[in-house]
Amino acid sequence: MATKKSNKSLWVMLALIVIILLVILLLPGCGNRNSKQDAGNDTETTTLVKAGDMVPDVTVTMFDGSKVSLEQFRGKVVLLNFWATWCPPCREELTHVQAEIIDRFAGRPFVFLPVSRGEERETVAAFREKTGYDFPMGLDSNRTVYDHFASNYIPRNFLIGPDGKVLLASVGYDEEEFQELIRSIEEALAKIK
Repeated sequence: MATKKSNKSLWVMLALIVIILLVILLLPGCGNRNSKQDAGNDTETTTLVKAGDMVPDVTVTMFDGSKVSLEQFRGKVVLLNFWATWCPPCREELTHVQAEIIDRFAGRPFVFLPVSRGEERETVAAFREKTGYDFPMGLDSNRTVYDHFASNYIPRNFLIGPDGKVLLASVGYDEEEFQELIRSIEEALAKIK
């Protein structure tokens, strides 16, 4: 009798592991550098706004309820970041943002605009509470902002110059690419008189 019970438990456990693996593999749009390489040109075809393009003038509802438009940031360098609480590479990237982006470029004509893609305010509020993040965040629960820029994959960064043109568009997170992003922000800021 005990053997039948333990066999049943083993099968249930194996089934759960298979389901969890399938869910992880099938999660849409959360990727790191390895999944980008596996996807081949898929990230290129899902990027709707590329380097050299004028940024769409979109309005973002912020976590505090205020609204900002990309147009109001003309004359500044803007880092538009799309992320989600359930995305491991997004969460990893956000751990570096305060010290390496926000604090580093404080007092300069620079705006960091992280936008939560496809999540409700309550989910983002719980995430902010858990992580202690208090920097401004945008909400895009219906993906209306994100859909102007891409059709899949996060985290995504769009570095926007003071003239409103996209200087750099990147997908995923790794330390080397993040450092290149910081160098690109420095270069863009150096060109502002």
